Amino acid sequence: MTEKTKQIDANDEFAQLTAQAQLPEKDRLGVITGGSLSAGLDLRVDGAQPLETLAVGRYVVVHSGGHRFFTMIKDVALDNNNPELTKLPPPDDDFLQDIYRGVTTFGKLSLMPLLVIRPDQPEPAPVKTVPRHFAPAYWATNEDIEQIFGREGYDAVNKTHHFFLGTPLEMDEQRVTIGLERLVERSVGIFGKTGTGKSFLTRILLAGLIQEDVAVSLIFDMHGEYGWKGLNEGTDRQDAKGLKALFPGRVGIFSVDERSSRQRQARPDGIVRIAYAQVKPRDIEMLRSTLELSEPMVNALYALHDRFGDNWLESAINLDKDDLDELVEEHGQHAGSLRALQRRLEKLKRFPFLVHDAPENSVDKIFEFLQADKSVVLEFGRYGSNLAAYIFVANYLSRRIHDRYMELAEQSEAAGSRGKKKPLVVVIEEAHKFLDPAVAAQTIFGVIAREMRKYAVTLMVVDQRPSGIDEEVMSQIGTRITALLDDDADIRAVLSGTSGAAGLRQVLASLETKQQVLILGHAMRVPIVLRPRDYGLEFYKEVGAAVTSESFQQATDDLYGDEEDF
Repeated sequence: MTEKTKQIDANDEFAQLTAQAQLPEKDRLGVITGGSLSAGLDLRVDGAQPLETLAVGRYVVVHSGGHRFFTMIKDVALDNNNPELTKLPPPDDDFLQDIYRGVTTFGKLSLMPLLVIRPDQPEPAPVKTVPRHFAPAYWATNEDIEQIFGREGYDAVNKTHHFFLGTPLEMDEQRVTIGLERLVERSVGIFGKTGTGKSFLTRILLAGLIQEDVAVSLIFDMHGEYGWKGLNEGTDRQDAKGLKALFPGRVGIFSVDERSSRQRQARPDGIVRIAYAQVKPRDIEMLRSTLELSEPMVNALYALHDRFGDNWLESAINLDKDDLDELVEEHGQHAGSLRALQRRLEKLKRFPFLVHDAPENSVDKIFEFLQADKSVVLEFGRYGSNLAAYIFVANYLSRRIHDRYMELAEQSEAAGSRGKKKPLVVVIEEAHKFLDPAVAAQTIFGVIAREMRKYAVTLMVVDQRPSGIDEEVMSQIGTRITALLDDDADIRAVLSGTSGAAGLRQVLASLETKQQVLILGHAMRVPIVLRPRDYGLEFYKEVGAAVTSESFQQATDDLYGDEEDF
């Protein structure tokens, strides 16, 4: 070994000892005893550490040669150096057990290496090696977390807004942020079984995008959760403030169900009405599974359009015997398929939002709001529980608005300059109904997912059955935010294509029923388990809304008026 090499090793050792000296001894977990980059690191836990606090998903930093290896606990195990103890455990005596504990018996952690921070490179880098034997490991500090995930606020260097999303396990004082620009660069998936708080987390993310003016959103609100108010979590079941209540000048509400709006004393910015003549066969084709349309029936949709033109849908619903005979004779359609199709199309007559003449073009009105950088919440009222109505309206509007965004992007490119319009995030619930393998290639939502940010339009899908979403579409979901899932197929779908999926599977399985999520993907440097921030008065204040329980009711009266005034 040369003198220069000895000097470098001495400097690294000194830097490591200095860094360790600044860490409280109580935060030391133990030392690395083995492992590999692919399988993970083995850490022997110091005897002083209570094993009950070593939760899967917590972060551990390993110090080795001046490097800091940022890792996550993926498994906790019991081990010993005397196999006889497993056959003949000591008596129930605290004194004897204390003698064995930490010497003959000990805890062992399996750590997943995530990133490394080198002494000569302050930015975290992908980990490509492992620390040395007996390298000490410590709980991650607040400074470690901030260095990895970013500091709350605007980062002028990277030109991104970091929005406070939640706190890590056992670190309630540390505010973990997410880069909003990175979030909307690719599609986002929010997954979890029913009752895990998906809607509240979605609302927090959307509020962040509006507050920081990063993107506009088109939200298809299936159950009335995002507009003016929705039910809160907890036992009191009080109303939670919707996006319109928090940002009244930057959010518009449109309603598919005018009667429901009147009953709730709500005055939306617009009522969605769709003329029969505006509906195209492809809009009905998207209801293939919901209306149980066979392949001959789908072909008949286009034959009806060829026969009747823009009035094809009304004509099909009111098809008489002469028209039926003509279609059978001239267009080669099967009479039985046509009759079955007519019976299914008659179900659309139950939707009051489908009318003979629409007083205004709903697509134009919604597009005007989006072009004015106002997010739009589309409330479905009674029709939120009608899957056919939800799929039809969401697909109908999204396809046309996406086409307009595409036209604007192409016009801007032809003019030699890229448009600076804010990205559009389309939010859909029950996403697997739109994106199952049978229809994903044809729906506009599958197109948006595959295009990513080509036309500055991305998806935010909210779903409890990710296994029902087409695999190609899942591969395009950049950031995945997952609450508890208990179905193996759903867990596999969420972790598909993810590095270290085997270790993350254990992390995901250990989540609590509520208020814990695993976040991984494009917007996060490393996977993290978070307790999302509370959605309440403190949140309202932090996003700039001067809303209290009393002022919210007053704002409701001021915005919507008394029932007699409606």
